[in-house]
Amino acid sequence: MAEVSVVPAVYAKIAAVSAELAKEGISKGRKNQQQGYSFRGIDDVLNALAGLLSNAGLVILPRCLSRTSTERETKTGGTLFYVVVEAAFDFVAASDASVHTVVTFGEAMDSADKATNKAMSAAYKYAAILAFCIPVVGEDADSTTHEVTHAPVTQPVTQTAHQGSGGARAISDPQRKRFFAISKQHGWKDEEVKAVLKRVLGVDSSTLIPVSRYDEICKLMEAGVDSMAANA
Repeated sequence: MAEVSVVPAVYAKIAAVSAELAKEGISKGRKNQQQGYSFRGIDDVLNALAGLLSNAGLVILPRCLSRTSTERETKTGGTLFYVVVEAAFDFVAASDASVHTVVTFGEAMDSADKATNKAMSAAYKYAAILAFCIPVVGEDADSTTHEVTHAPVTQPVTQTAHQGSGGARAISDPQRKRFFAISKQHGWKDEEVKAVLKRVLGVDSSTLIPVSRYDEICKLMEAGVDSMAANA
């Protein structure tokens, strides 16, 4: 007697969700404020999928396979964190635990701590659009467009925290702002600050100040120029 081939349920469930989405798709109801084009956001995708996935008995489980982070400089001299993630999304059928995995990349930039979240959202959005063949028109994009210089400020690092001298974790943007506020308050000039960083920490940029020595260098700034000269 010939064996009967059993198709994993996950594919039937993906097809069922695709059929529902094909009726209306997901409209581009949002607009990029910088460049004026329309797009569909991650909220639009999640809202459209939530009920359909539940009805089909299909779940999507994300996994981050890799992440790189690069500091980039804006045209106005600020700092942006450019993050790229490689993410795997396991489409799992609740009925028989069959799985199909979709791997996509997500890229995003942010001036604070949201770049990784945005990159994962982008990866999820495109995994869903491609897996379910969600009708699209034109090119999809995120809600903001950042203007950056041509070259990155630092090389990519495959870790969450930025690296200071000796590979130690470097201070955050808010800590850098406080450091410069203290320096300015106590009369330090830019070249004097650079000289102190080089002499005390062996670094030539505030972005490389290690967290472990942050309090120490702030106290030196608070002591003032005269105190530093006296201890030279």
